[in-house]
Amino acid sequence: MNMNRRRFMGTTAAMAGATLFGGRAFAALKAPSSPVTITVADVAGNLALTQAAMERYTEAKPEWASRIAFTKAPAPELPAKLKAQQAAGRVDIDLVLTGTDALSAGLDQGIWTDLKPYMADLPNLEGIYIPQAYKMQAMARDHGVVVSYYPSGPLIEFMPDRVPTPPKTAEELLAWTKANKNKFIYARPSNSGPGRTFLMGLPYILGDSDPRDPVKGWDKTWAYLEELGQNIEYYASGTTQTMRELGEGTRDIVVSTTGWDINPRVLGTVPAEAEVGTLAGFHWVTDAHYMVVPKGVSEEKLAVLLDLMNFMLTPESQAYAYDQGYFYPGPAVKDVPLSMAPQESQDAIKEFGRPQYDQWIANNPLETPLDADKLVAAFRIWDERIGAKKG
Repeated sequence: MNMNRRRFMGTTAAMAGATLFGGRAFAALKAPSSPVTITVADVAGNLALTQAAMERYTEAKPEWASRIAFTKAPAPELPAKLKAQQAAGRVDIDLVLTGTDALSAGLDQGIWTDLKPYMADLPNLEGIYIPQAYKMQAMARDHGVVVSYYPSGPLIEFMPDRVPTPPKTAEELLAWTKANKNKFIYARPSNSGPGRTFLMGLPYILGDSDPRDPVKGWDKTWAYLEELGQNIEYYASGTTQTMRELGEGTRDIVVSTTGWDINPRVLGTVPAEAEVGTLAGFHWVTDAHYMVVPKGVSEEKLAVLLDLMNFMLTPESQAYAYDQGYFYPGPAVKDVPLSMAPQESQDAIKEFGRPQYDQWIANNPLETPLDADKLVAAFRIWDERIGAKKG
């Protein structure tokens, strides 16, 4: 990403109140005895939205953090890795940037730090978040903080020269895949935003008995996915592969979201003329990225991480979340217009954004993802019942 690094001209939002950690109070987040190094692990592709702003933190607060080291990992692998580190008493990751996948898995396994005792050291989240982002915050159960948000999908993306009459319903999509074997693909839901959104959006599209209960309420969805799978060559391990195959011509229709539509066309992975559509009965299944702290992080670093979270929730930092449309729109807090974003972001979205998105967002229901335990169950069922059939 080649964005201009605009220096932060303000200060971190005021912090008040005292909280207890290890018997010691944080009084308005005191600086550490010496600057610390923070290790950030990204399992959601979130660094495209936040790395530039995080790098500005070390410039704005050099007495707090001397360096931030960034790493990336697949979402399904990180919880087990952290669990092992915690069992050994040697956690080497300070902050995780995650979507609802690893967030849910980590909540299920109890690996994230409960931030409820430290909420007084954070901004008033209900006051600063846009309403749907605040609903997404509830999914974290106070074990994380939303840093970016978008309405997500599920959308279908296709090449109009190869799909002149795109499917308009789930039934038409199934019929199209039967007539065009192996020309449709989506990625494993536990490691793909579009795949996950497709999985959670189908129960609304198909009129299942309980869209929020994958165990007892998704009979139509599981049957549909099994039949659909007969016309799919394989399930990609991640979304990037699906977009590459769409761009290369191997596939003609892929599952997408607003960000996964815009950004690959900005980068040239997918031709600019690609189009998107919805299926009848469409509900948005919203998505967010979270900042979470693994259990086992030191007291001194936790204070720095809370200060960093404050910094990342300022409008100036949030404006970087527009990126090149990857998580469109991106900002989770109110009053962050595109005009605040770097010029590269403004130019990319002006050229590759879609006017219909505003209308679709306004005119279709917005649903939050499944609760953590239900999402973990949905991933397990998909892996066993759908994914396993392709090896």
